[in-house]
Amino acid sequence: MQMKQLGTDGPLVSALGLGCMGMSDFYGPADRDESLATIAAAAEQGITLLDTGDFYGMGHNEMLIGEALRSLPRDRLTLSVKFGALRDPALGWFGYDARPAAVKNFAAYSLQRLGVECIDIYRPSRLDPAVPIEDTIGAIAELVEAGHVRHIGLSEMSAETIRRAHAVHPICDLQIEYSLLSRGIEDGILATCRELGIGITAYGVLSRGLISGHWSKDRNTADFRSVSPRFQGDNLDRNLGLVEALRAIATERGASVAQLAIAWVAARGNDIVPLVGARRRERLAESLGALDVTLTADELARIELAVPRGAAAGSRYPDALLQHLDSESGGT
Repeated sequence: MQMKQLGTDGPLVSALGLGCMGMSDFYGPADRDESLATIAAAAEQGITLLDTGDFYGMGHNEMLIGEALRSLPRDRLTLSVKFGALRDPALGWFGYDARPAAVKNFAAYSLQRLGVECIDIYRPSRLDPAVPIEDTIGAIAELVEAGHVRHIGLSEMSAETIRRAHAVHPICDLQIEYSLLSRGIEDGILATCRELGIGITAYGVLSRGLISGHWSKDRNTADFRSVSPRFQGDNLDRNLGLVEALRAIATERGASVAQLAIAWVAARGNDIVPLVGARRRERLAESLGALDVTLTADELARIELAVPRGAAAGSRYPDALLQHLDSESGGT
């Protein structure tokens, strides 16, 4: 397994990370035994980075990972945890809390659910508009000092916010959506992270399955994708047309569409680690195959022509959720 360092002073992690969210939330029912088997298979294949959030399944995802850790080598794994999202018993959303006291409270619960003494990377899931980022990062820095957290990360932050956070304590990585269909990071955020020596963990590399090559127009879903603009009506037709253009290139290469899309993200820089949301061992194996796909300059150019920047139809989140993304604020 190829390894990459997250940021100048961050941890050394596998070139591909496993996003565990879908094993508990957002994409419909998941199979517990298959989820545990997938996490174990990922570790066996050399994946060291496991990403979760304390609000995924209202703590379920952390407990699932905690169960998996009982039979896995903890010292070889890097646990990345997001916090701050507020949810109600009906699974609704009602904001974010990143006050210093809340940061330490969330961390205490995460440590207990995961069954570990230290979280490797701890990050606010979104910017809390009521709390200066300096206060939030300062609280996490105190957790670092106390030995409860090893590194500090960010998620979906603007370049301005990243600079302010990094001035308080070194940031090892920014987690942000980055794919052929979502390239907003290229408007200043990526350059800022590189200037400051901050790595990128890219989620949504397959646009929630849209560009996996496995999605079809007649597929019914009652999960998050049912309200995602890119999966609606004419938008879906246009986006699936882009997938077919990718499929032609992938077929020539002897790769799957998913492998081509993941390889494209990985090719954007040695400081970028794609996170794949595989919920089953079959999908994990396919994703791992992307590590064997080294794209040539000609292939990269063909991919850019097939799916040029801005080609996606529809925004990556519904408007109600976009307003919580500091990364979409236009700050550079």
